[in-house]
Amino acid sequence: MTVLPETVDEFQEQRGRLFGIAYRMLGTATDAEDVLQDAWLRWQGVDRDRVTDPAAFLARTVTNLCLTALSSARARREVYVGPWLPEPVLTADGDLGPLDDVVLRESVSFGLLALLERLAPAERAAYVLREAFAYSAREVAELIGTTEANARQLHARARRHVAGAPSREVDPAQWQELIARFLLAARNGDVAGLEALFAEDVVSRADGGGVIHAARRPVRGRNDVARYLVGLVHRFQMESRPVLVEVNGVPAIALVEGARLRGVLVLHTDAGLLTGLDLVVNPEKLAFAERQLSRMEELPGLSG
Repeated sequence: MTVLPETVDEFQEQRGRLFGIAYRMLGTATDAEDVLQDAWLRWQGVDRDRVTDPAAFLARTVTNLCLTALSSARARREVYVGPWLPEPVLTADGDLGPLDDVVLRESVSFGLLALLERLAPAERAAYVLREAFAYSAREVAELIGTTEANARQLHARARRHVAGAPSREVDPAQWQELIARFLLAARNGDVAGLEALFAEDVVSRADGGGVIHAARRPVRGRNDVARYLVGLVHRFQMESRPVLVEVNGVPAIALVEGARLRGVLVLHTDAGLLTGLDLVVNPEKLAFAERQLSRMEELPGLSG
């Protein structure tokens, strides 16, 4: 089948937005890529004379593919081994679209994506489309195939479920200093030094998916998290080096061994203290970020 140049151009023009929708709805870059591949195949076969608005058609196609994918994803996550975390995406180069304000950064944060897992698929779609992409209630209704009144209700219910999700400005210099102090204390086995960086109710989660050995339950509390992380950093520093990257809109640590990405550590803060640490080591969840890293000409190291 011959693909017309304008067919390719129109899809590529929308690709960034489509990937951003799919990733926020599914929480995994791999599944988002699969959805875009399916959308591309459908786009090639559509009667172009019947499409008056390519951007709306493609957004509707991706949204509905995501709604279908979410049903099977929920079944998989019910039997997932250990904590489920989103797939990390490096965002410095704009792969998730512009993240130039706190609301847009929050829309891809690990914390919010985890909260969105609690929503019904249609609620999640309404929330993502309105909050992250500023679609109107009428447009959301058209995209997900419902009434405008119902689209408003879906969005309102979703907002109630995620009420209280933090939205904070990120100071990169402060983050880098905090990360350097964190690594120094962890490498030196300085439990007291780590405890001084943690909020009292700090929580550490590790996503190994049953593929890589990782804690299968969250570790809670300053002392327990500090001792756990000393052992964890000792394990990884024997084979990996830490690299400072931007993941889902915030500075994070990539654990790199040669050309391989072994893990991504996302740190959450509040009032200068670490409140949460999310470690992704499941290789299936690192494949997308590993490809992103391979395209970077230079990786910024971390001292400590």
